[in-house]
Amino acid sequence: MAEKQTIIFDMDGTLLDTERYYRRYWKEAAHDCGYEMTDEQALAMRSMGRPFAARKIKEYYGTEAAYQQIRNRRMELMSAKLRQDGIPLKPFVKEVLTELKRRGHRLVIATATDPQRTEQYLKEAGLYSYFTRIICATMVERGKPAPDIYLYACRELGIEPQKAFAVEDSPNGVLSAYQAGCRVIMIPDQTRPEAEQRRLLYRCVNTLEELLTLEELNGRNE
Repeated sequence: MAEKQTIIFDMDGTLLDTERYYRRYWKEAAHDCGYEMTDEQALAMRSMGRPFAARKIKEYYGTEAAYQQIRNRRMELMSAKLRQDGIPLKPFVKEVLTELKRRGHRLVIATATDPQRTEQYLKEAGLYSYFTRIICATMVERGKPAPDIYLYACRELGIEPQKAFAVEDSPNGVLSAYQAGCRVIMIPDQTRPEAEQRRLLYRCVNTLEELLTLEELNGRNE
């Protein structure tokens, strides 16, 4: 009998091709608010949830007020871009999700994005119906890179973390899933994993399509 898996997906950068916008608009928003953010600093913010994002911005600029100012401006810029161009998808995302569902796997979202925008983005992108649960960082005390969101997701799903696959694109997401005890599959976006990070991974693939080639997800027993 085929073994069905629980696969927990990050959203931005994994399914939606939006991390490049975050990378751009963190910097532009900081500039608009009177600060300067380097590309390296913007990359460090990927998938980072509360309270870590606020701490990181304070570390950059020495003031707690900067985080909310910059974040609000970044959200304005992002929203305008997405209204103009629509929600960009990673290549073959619908085909991959369709096939994973056909194989009987349970698909879940675990994202740093709030519930309202998560639902909006997934529905606009035509992806909402693929997922049995939507788990957002606002549902837990600490966002990524803390393990809270994955621990919460696994409790809600009634499984042990080591039974779940977590598909992530960023260092903060990988660390979150790994610390929770999930089997982490990384699909790198924006940057490749360094050697230290690779040690946290169960698998590293280059594209969503490659998920379908993994023996663990092919629908047969391991």
